[in-house]
Amino acid sequence: MRALTYTDYGDPSVLRVTEQPEPHAGPGQVRIAVRAAAVNPIDWKIRRGLFDETSPLAFPAIPGTDAAGVVDEVGSGVAGVSVGDEVFGSGQSASAQYAVLDHYTVKPAELSWEQASGLPVTSETAMRALRLLGVATGQTLLIEGAAGGVGSAAAQFAVANGITVIGTASDRNQDYLRSLGVLPTTYGAGLRERVAQLAPQGVDAVFDTAGSGSLPELIEIAGDPGRVVSIADFSAPQHGARVTSAMSDEPAYDALPQAADLAREGRFTVAIDSEYPLDAGAKAHERSEGGHVRGKIVLTV
Repeated sequence: MRALTYTDYGDPSVLRVTEQPEPHAGPGQVRIAVRAAAVNPIDWKIRRGLFDETSPLAFPAIPGTDAAGVVDEVGSGVAGVSVGDEVFGSGQSASAQYAVLDHYTVKPAELSWEQASGLPVTSETAMRALRLLGVATGQTLLIEGAAGGVGSAAAQFAVANGITVIGTASDRNQDYLRSLGVLPTTYGAGLRERVAQLAPQGVDAVFDTAGSGSLPELIEIAGDPGRVVSIADFSAPQHGARVTSAMSDEPAYDALPQAADLAREGRFTVAIDSEYPLDAGAKAHERSEGGHVRGKIVLTV
């Protein structure tokens, strides 16, 4: 099969499309013929060797965890999904013609292949953070970086649960946030005052997806570091706030069918920042590393 691969850590230039052996579904897994695969920040962080000490790779490596496609092989113990079904989910080595998924659900017709491929990591991360924050119906949530993949997923889950969401984004993404039911504002100096105008009663929780150095101000806005969770600022514990990752906290893979159900109801969507063919995988990774991404970067296979 054709797959995006690399044989050593490095910048996007190490990526090449090569022929690799096909993977096969094990117990509880499904294999899909990939239609689209998302590029997430974790993919290029792994490629750069940032996790080499704790999780070294076996080369050649195929990046990617998220994909959408048609099931063509089902492992033992799988229920509710059959060969020929359209699904999306997360697994490993997803930037290829075939990928094995560990966590998956049926793709809603309301989402394109590209949109569905962008759901797994963002939805799981968003739901995990919301649960850690304990934000509930009737409360107010501030999301720093609300126009990105995880931020927009968290916003839509929260809005669907009756939570008022204030989200920061650049000027060009303000209308996008409004379309999600979010009260938009810009990031940067003076955020505390802008949030106070939108929520005079204050906010109940803060979710930082940006890691832009605003954590001290976000804690001031929350009034308590225990009400702040970040996925991007690893200095958070030094301030009394929390960093979450799928390796440190209980994963929320049930977010995948929840996102699918909301999409069927017209209450969940996925913005696509850009699409690239598999052969342009290096450009897709370069785009992701450049930051200021609205929505998902996707490889079409």
